[in-house]
Amino acid sequence: MSTPYPFTAIVGQDDLRLGLLLNAVSPAVGGVLVRGEKGTAKSTAVRALAALMPEVSVVPGCRFSCDPVSPDPACPDGPHAEAAGVSRAARTVELPVGASEDRLVGALDIERALSEGVKAFEPGLLADAHRGILYVDEVNLLHDHLVDLLLDAAAMGASYVEREGVSVRHAARFLLVGTMNPEEGELRPQLLDRFGLTVEVAASRDTDERVEVVRRRLAYDDDPEGFAARWAGEESALRERIAAARALLPRVVLGDGVLRQIAATCAAFEVDGMRADIVMARTATALAAWAGREEVTADDVRQAALLALPHRRRRNPFDAPGLDEDKLDQTLDEAGPQENNDGDDRPDPDPDPDGGGDDDGGGGGGGGVPPQADGDRTPPRGESGDTPSQAPEGSPDAPGRSTGAEQQPVASAEPFRTKMLSVPGLGEGAAGRRSRARTEHGRTTGARRPQGALTKLHLAATVRAAAPHQRARGRSGRGLVVRRDDLRQATREGREGNLVLFVVDASGSMAARQRMSAVKGAVLSLLLDAYQRRDKVGLVTFRGKEAEVALPPTSSVDAAASRLESLPTGGRTPLAAGLLKAHDVLRVERLRDPSRRPLLVVVTDGRATGGPEPVALAGRAGRLHRSEGTAAVVVDCESGYVRLGLAGELARELGGTAVTLDELRADSIAGLVKDVTAAGRAA
Repeated sequence: MSTPYPFTAIVGQDDLRLGLLLNAVSPAVGGVLVRGEKGTAKSTAVRALAALMPEVSVVPGCRFSCDPVSPDPACPDGPHAEAAGVSRAARTVELPVGASEDRLVGALDIERALSEGVKAFEPGLLADAHRGILYVDEVNLLHDHLVDLLLDAAAMGASYVEREGVSVRHAARFLLVGTMNPEEGELRPQLLDRFGLTVEVAASRDTDERVEVVRRRLAYDDDPEGFAARWAGEESALRERIAAARALLPRVVLGDGVLRQIAATCAAFEVDGMRADIVMARTATALAAWAGREEVTADDVRQAALLALPHRRRRNPFDAPGLDEDKLDQTLDEAGPQENNDGDDRPDPDPDPDGGGDDDGGGGGGGGVPPQADGDRTPPRGESGDTPSQAPEGSPDAPGRSTGAEQQPVASAEPFRTKMLSVPGLGEGAAGRRSRARTEHGRTTGARRPQGALTKLHLAATVRAAAPHQRARGRSGRGLVVRRDDLRQATREGREGNLVLFVVDASGSMAARQRMSAVKGAVLSLLLDAYQRRDKVGLVTFRGKEAEVALPPTSSVDAAASRLESLPTGGRTPLAAGLLKAHDVLRVERLRDPSRRPLLVVVTDGRATGGPEPVALAGRAGRLHRSEGTAAVVVDCESGYVRLGLAGELARELGGTAVTLDELRADSIAGLVKDVTAAGRAA
């Protein structure tokens, strides 16, 4: 086994180290989610934590790590007779993003269960992680069905495996630690709430600190064992401090005044449910024990809030997690005792003489920046400092004025719930919520011979396959004689996530302020829909003389929303260039992920200008997508009493369909859900 990097040798990253250590002191805190850019020691710190965890006592020979003092009565390896336990190091079990369901929860031998009635169970990663650490790197990329299993295990402290009436249950209580890069997409709210704490990490901008990081890393790479030996003293001291804090934890007093501050803070920041209150209480208690105190103070509550609340304040995927520290201080002071606490010389927060709202403060330590609702976005300012609505009438930036010159970005309109746009046919892509697909979960539609390990048994088909051979196999009793060749895998139909590639017209014909604001609002609405349906998204824009990939395909819809907000407009309309650029993007993505089917969403009024025969060239580019079977929809942005119908013509060239901005709304009277056809829609 390779020598892990010492925890005490990590430079900086105070919030990251504190969040992990608090969970080591009190596993009841509920784990930690580490958010940050790549290369910031996230995985290094998590793996180094295992060496600091106290050893656990287990029943000898038990594959499920039962505690000899109170063994699990339902343990598949039990019942356990009274015996002395054996000590071993706490495990750190890593869950790969591409793991199968059986690898996570364990596998049941279906053949032996049917033919012999034996529960032959092979434990999975949840059993291995019991009483240890379950680490998920890139947790935001974890498949939905694995997320569901994690949620169930985290909520109940147990894992259940059921196969056609045969079930196995075992304890699964673990410290859940996840790391993620927000640029690659956000977590589902249900899983996000399961993490007790969250910390934001970023690379230091201090030159001396960066030099020390490189120096230590190079020394470790040259001689891992020697480097670890040099830090053995600090590691031992930290391990002893964790043990002392654990021993002190039961004696820490959480007074009524502190509980009132916790409740007031959670209410003031409008977090959902009561889990935040409980996590804050446990975190504040752990902070007091870590500091060697037997009483929780207001400073402990403040630090607990900065760790436990930022990720619980997100209202939509475009909100950045964060906490307004000025508002936090004001809430704690209002909920605390009227007289000043001894030793608390923190100044009172300013009464905001300008009359601004409480949410205008800066980002909080350990939690990024405060989120902003869509309606609170500050409109982009021009060079003169005026907002678009303040531009002098008659100027190129005046509302309603469309010119060929580049104009400053405009804020998007409020998003709305959209109709579902789906890809026709039956896919086999990553699990999601958009288009029909053959999946491991969903309604059963048939049966087939298993290819590899059997995961979902089709009982009726298995019985039908085995029935004709019972006499030849010498069946004499009531039991069915089942062989491997009789087993049938259930085929199921569910939903998949797609690659939704937006091609947005940012030319002068789209540049009218009110119109472009509505267009951005529609695309933002589609992005929100893509987030909810677990899609990848990409953004291609075209204006002037060329098209560009504003955002390569990614799982981060908030990155796409950010690029959309800063999108300038103006110039000619190189529609063909936009479609050809989209074709290049899709060609590369088909090589990277052949099973993920694309959905092309072209947002335009259908005009094409610039260059020789721009309309004909755009038609040929559309037919190129059609020839490759790309599902497409054109969002028609044409407005006014006189409509040219150019977007509809483009949709026919693409072999797709066209919808207006009004028809895109789910609550419009235009009709039902629109399935986008890949071919055959030509008039």
